[in-house]
Amino acid sequence: MKSRVAIFGSGGQLGVELCREFGHRGWEVVRFDRQSLDIADACLVETAIAKADPALVINSAAYNQVDVAEKEPLAAFQANALAVRNLAMACRQADAQLVQFSTDYVFDGTKGSPYVETDPTHPLGAYAVSKLSGELYAQAYLDKPLIIRTSGVFGPGGLFTPRGNFVELMLRLAGNGSPIRVVEDHVASPTYAPLLAERTAELLEKNCTGVFHIGGGQPISWHEYARLIFELAGVNPELKPTNEREYRTAARRPRFSALSNSKMESHGVTPMPPLREAVAMYLAARKSVTPHRSE
Repeated sequence: MKSRVAIFGSGGQLGVELCREFGHRGWEVVRFDRQSLDIADACLVETAIAKADPALVINSAAYNQVDVAEKEPLAAFQANALAVRNLAMACRQADAQLVQFSTDYVFDGTKGSPYVETDPTHPLGAYAVSKLSGELYAQAYLDKPLIIRTSGVFGPGGLFTPRGNFVELMLRLAGNGSPIRVVEDHVASPTYAPLLAERTAELLEKNCTGVFHIGGGQPISWHEYARLIFELAGVNPELKPTNEREYRTAARRPRFSALSNSKMESHGVTPMPPLREAVAMYLAARKSVTPHRSE
């Protein structure tokens, strides 16, 4: 028999998919978005979780402005670390399990092959430090949290979020008629949000705890990713490669941060499909998606 789940960050492109997925699986879903609750406020979080009395709490809320975080590290730390501490403490009080989403940016990108869960972490900037700190807070206050690291999330909900996602950015730039420059020396494993939500539910149904990676299943450079998007979207803008040296950003980023899904798959969770298939699914879904509304 299913129970109640409280989902924080329910208005984001991952959050809307988590709400949909767990609702389809028979859970009673209680939604919290940034307008309804500030998870940096410990008292509000404790009250909200106590009132909801969920068996499960999922946190997909995050500060993810990687470059801006270098100018405002405290804001990133409050949202990605101290807020997780608030949730973990409230979960301990309510005897609820916590699922915390983290990032491939906890690694420095020097390994040169997909990262596994036991690889040593080495964050390169304020955003990455804040996300790793969130992991540590969840592990400090709870015996069996589920921490899921992912990479380059994109979902149909990105059509309605302020910062969108990489696919929407590329399609928007393609419509401008100007040459598009994308880095070719940074590799990640972009992850389709509905599939990430499904695999998260599968991990929970298999009673998995600890740290798991759920990446898109394919290491790819951002330049090749852009090329794939344009091919599947049937557009042909002028796409030029650039690199870290030419395209300077405020924050340092790992050059190879793709994630291995081997641990997830060894626990019987459905493997992720090829990225080509996931992008095709996204492009089909965006034609009919409607804005998410909280209940």
